[in-house]
Amino acid sequence: MAQITDESMREAITERLQAVHVDVTDMSGGCGQAFTSLIVSPQFHGLNSLKRHRLVNAALKDEIAAIHAWTAKCQTPAEYERNQAKAAAPSESADVAMA
Repeated sequence: MAQITDESMREAITERLQAVHVDVTDMSGGCGQAFTSLIVSPQFHGLNSLKRHRLVNAALKDEIAAIHAWTAKCQTPAEYERNQAKAAAPSESADVAMA
């Protein structure tokens, strides 16, 4: 198998899990041995955390076998939107306070 990269992981996740948003970060300094990710997919709807991770691990079985460490945060599109809104809220209130 070819060298695993953040881009190859992102492409595999997007294709195999119909992900609508994917962040993959190579935590190994570019050697392709440790990755962390945020995966947003409608396929996670109705699944608990364990089932989501099993789905991801099954979809990326070959890639995960070729690397040293893998961490995935799995969210549905609705969960992702909620988290994005929460993350944006404090900065908006800080802008208002400064005005």
